Amino acid sequence: MKILKTLLAVALFAFSATTVSAQDVEYKFKPHFYLDLQGGAQYTLGEAKFKKLISPNVQVGLGYQFSPVIGLRLQANGWQSKGGWNGHRLAIGNEPFTADYKYKYVAPGLDLTFNLSNLICGWNPKRVFNVSAFLGGGANIAWGNGEVNDIAAVVKNLNDYNLENLWDGTKVNVFGRGGLQLGFRLSDYVAILVEGNANILSDKYNSKKAGNADWYFNALAGLRINLGKSYTVVEKPAPEPEPTYVEPEPAPAPAPKPVEVKVDPIRRDVFFQINKAIIQDTESAKIKEVADYLKTNAKAKVNVTGYADAGTGNDKINDRLAQQRADVVVKALIEQYEIPADRISYDSKGAHVQPFAENDLNRVTIMIAE
Repeated sequence: MKILKTLLAVALFAFSATTVSAQDVEYKFKPHFYLDLQGGAQYTLGEAKFKKLISPNVQVGLGYQFSPVIGLRLQANGWQSKGGWNGHRLAIGNEPFTADYKYKYVAPGLDLTFNLSNLICGWNPKRVFNVSAFLGGGANIAWGNGEVNDIAAVVKNLNDYNLENLWDGTKVNVFGRGGLQLGFRLSDYVAILVEGNANILSDKYNSKKAGNADWYFNALAGLRINLGKSYTVVEKPAPEPEPTYVEPEPAPAPAPKPVEVKVDPIRRDVFFQINKAIIQDTESAKIKEVADYLKTNAKAKVNVTGYADAGTGNDKINDRLAQQRADVVVKALIEQYEIPADRISYDSKGAHVQPFAENDLNRVTIMIAE
């Protein structure tokens, strides 16, 4: 029981202190099989000294993680259990009787696992430390109980030492169990696994009649090997450019007044792709035509208005897109073609105004120069 309390204390401390952010990459959980390979020690609850009831223990498990929280593990635990007495007397003044004995077992079973880190903190495949709990049960198959049978052979009265449940050959008991696992991630495929589990059986397991259930506790360490990736990487969409508002540039020194030729007003429509505010190569020529018109007509000014189509998005998205589409055209006129900012006025209508009957054509910035 001390082992489980220690594991729980370590788990709670590390659980609260250890996490790795996965904010820069987006992952999607992938169900997968895994293999557990562990070894350690067992303490069989009994009356002998603590060190006399320690024995080696191994465990192999094959599991399947259905979701970030829930999994199922088929496992086989086994090697050796122990029992015994320490200074037992039938009455005051009698010679004390001390003995210990061991026997072999294998206990296949099924565990339902719960990843507490993912349940409380959210799933993160790159988390360094994970805490899981499990509940399960199965069949404990024990044999090799010769040592306690030899002890019984030299004891005149079996009841003197509570050996009313003495067995020989093979003994099968149903067991239930629960415990905690601490996982330390080394890579996408391998983690160090530390486990503590408590197992309960009938009173007939250790040959002694005590009037209550028999227990043994395992402390194990080993590796968990993922048989396949536990996640897939999902590409995040490119972030939308932040709206940029063009600061008016100082007006250049006045140039010699060109000979003004009277021409009609000019309108050019710059079309954009859905959910974009980037000028396509095919549309750049239209901006140059308006810039040439303004250079030829020194008194002319241009009005730039951005729009978004009403058939997609919502008002918030469309208002932003319309503003960005107006901004990039104004920026091109000023920076590429050196049109003074005081000759440009601009506005955006979002999707509240639709200059074209066809929905897709409303992804547009309209320039009118006169």
